[in-house]
Amino acid sequence: MRLEPQVLTLLVHLVRNRDRMVTKDEIVAEVWQGRAVSDASISSRIRSARRAVDDNGEGQTIIRTVHGRGFRFVAEVVETQPAQPAAREIAQPKGTLAGRPSIAILPFRALAMAPDLAILAEAIPCEIIQALSCMRWLAVIARGSSFRFRDPEPNLDLVATALGARYVLTGIIEARNRSLAVTLELSDSSKNEVIWGDRLVAQIDNIDDLRFQIVTHLVTALEVYIPLNEARVAQMAGIETLDAWANYHLGLQHLYRFTGDDNLRAKGCFERAVTLDPQFARAHAGLSFTSFLEAFLHLGPDVPAATLAARRHAERGLELDPLDPFTNFTMGRSFWLTHELGSAAGWLDRATTLNPNYAQGFYSSALTSMLAGDAAATEAGLDIALQLSPLDPLLYGFHGVRAQMLMQTGNYPSAARWGDKAASTPGAHYLIAMIAVAANGLAGRRDQAARWRQEVRRRKADATTAHYLAAFPTQDTASRSLIVAELRRHGF
Repeated sequence: MRLEPQVLTLLVHLVRNRDRMVTKDEIVAEVWQGRAVSDASISSRIRSARRAVDDNGEGQTIIRTVHGRGFRFVAEVVETQPAQPAAREIAQPKGTLAGRPSIAILPFRALAMAPDLAILAEAIPCEIIQALSCMRWLAVIARGSSFRFRDPEPNLDLVATALGARYVLTGIIEARNRSLAVTLELSDSSKNEVIWGDRLVAQIDNIDDLRFQIVTHLVTALEVYIPLNEARVAQMAGIETLDAWANYHLGLQHLYRFTGDDNLRAKGCFERAVTLDPQFARAHAGLSFTSFLEAFLHLGPDVPAATLAARRHAERGLELDPLDPFTNFTMGRSFWLTHELGSAAGWLDRATTLNPNYAQGFYSSALTSMLAGDAAATEAGLDIALQLSPLDPLLYGFHGVRAQMLMQTGNYPSAARWGDKAASTPGAHYLIAMIAVAANGLAGRRDQAARWRQEVRRRKADATTAHYLAAFPTQDTASRSLIVAELRRHGF
């Protein structure tokens, strides 16, 4: 039986509070968010709730009226699965996340919109749902279910309970002076807390461009902010309470810090995820990523073993889910370690084909093009990656690859500027600082090069030119010779 959202809100609230009477004032606050309503409106919703559970005003065997005071749900309730608690019932996160994250995309609220434009309030969310369907780590609630919630101020607790959605995306679209503006909010429904928001504006003549911006911008934002929120909640719980997905997200948080200790912690999280769910493709891909970093950054004593492990874990991930962009991404990066650029490019192209909004896939393709000396492809890939994800965890790499490519083309002043930007970006490791040393040295900025040399030694005291060449085996011999000479001049 289909229920109106207000009736479902009322019924859920009565069931949750079945151990006590619920007052009329409380019902008004819960169902109408405190707006003034008549007793007749309350009675109408109560009648509809009774019909939904096969009760009536005479028998009152399920919903009982406490005359003059309120109502109470009196039937026996058996929980076959623990219900998601209301946000106000949570004093603090308890690490109860289970399964992969889920999201409901609700129809947008249209303000001051002509009828021919108001359709965008549903058309854009539909496009978002379609785009999110290729994100294998995120469960997307179908349009037929999520579009039932059209209230201008949706009750996130109700959406979470009715749809099983951990996250809810809401939006407002409005027309002003020949322009369209869309305001987006991503909320954690378990806490009624906004974890990300943005506002995009475009001229009415550029509606198609605005729709494209919204979809691509949102998909990229979800890749960053949902995993961060999942890891934050997981950190507040004991390890023994975490399921495979929670361990996976906690592993990602450690992974993107790019230090030896954090890489080990990430590896432990991914191993626990695989133990809990041996068929979890992304956890195997996570293990490939940690092995890649161990080899790429020389974090462990056995680089050849780490190189083999990066390939082996990526292959296992692909066996389990060949359509996951992340597993294809890790497979492509494993070929960097063996200097097989053609194979790397093929897997990375597959990753961005599976998810056209995969910023890290475009960045990695750009790095592969840089190693091959293709400046145009490098710039194009980096521009797309930066447009998609301006706050990406691998942002330092975006800038570092650009600096490296500029050195190869002989534009040393620009290379130095991008090298400084790369090495100053959070997460940058010692190899990025070595790019800054070489770029500044070749640009004649000796003092700046010396400062970055000290930073390299601080980050990795035993860093050498051999480490640099192993990480960036560029095929342009002339530029490589100049960079090697500059690094050696600075003691590497």
